[in-house]
Amino acid sequence: MLTSLSIDHTLLKPDATLKQIDQLCAEAIENKFATVCIQPCHVKYVADNYAVRICTVIGFPLGTTTTQTKLFECQQALNDGAQDIDMVINIGKVKDGNFEYVKNEIEQLATLVHSSGKNKILKVIIEACLLNDNEKQKLCQIVGDAGADFIKTSTGFSTGGATLDDIKLLRQYSPKNVQVKASGGIRDSNFARELIQAGATRLGTSSGVALMKDMPSTSNY
Repeated sequence: MLTSLSIDHTLLKPDATLKQIDQLCAEAIENKFATVCIQPCHVKYVADNYAVRICTVIGFPLGTTTTQTKLFECQQALNDGAQDIDMVINIGKVKDGNFEYVKNEIEQLATLVHSSGKNKILKVIIEACLLNDNEKQKLCQIVGDAGADFIKTSTGFSTGGATLDDIKLLRQYSPKNVQVKASGGIRDSNFARELIQAGATRLGTSSGVALMKDMPSTSNY
């Protein structure tokens, strides 16, 4: 079922202002969303001013920074108050068939996140629109083996976003302990419900308030 706790209330635009971040946080608190998902530069501000769970992005949106850079960025975000870390894999390494690199990078981020305290979560963005089905299937296993908590479809900044087919594939081939997050282009409540029914447990969207308005009040929580 689609509920407010299914939603990472998201604002990742490069021109986002503090006024918009304030509004995002107020909406998240009012609607009891799972998190606010924001750029790393806003994490400390939100942690200092709002009682809301914070999700941020690492290696975003291309995933092409080095592993050491991602680790540094992740540590800074954790220090600033983030609880959910959404990292972007190096997609070029996937295309080269260098899955060992990808697994090692995820493992290092997972170790860092999970060692920083209880209830810290690592989500792995695979940018599914750039991958073939074999690559997606392989990554499902790698994400599980590397110790991440979620596999996530998209950054929302590439050539496509979440699709029902991708959610079904990711749910089918991921280990049971790995959850699925859909993101990118989720603006319609019917589509959001279909993504949940297909196997997603978390949705990354900037349209959370509109989605909740379309839902019966009894199903908000």
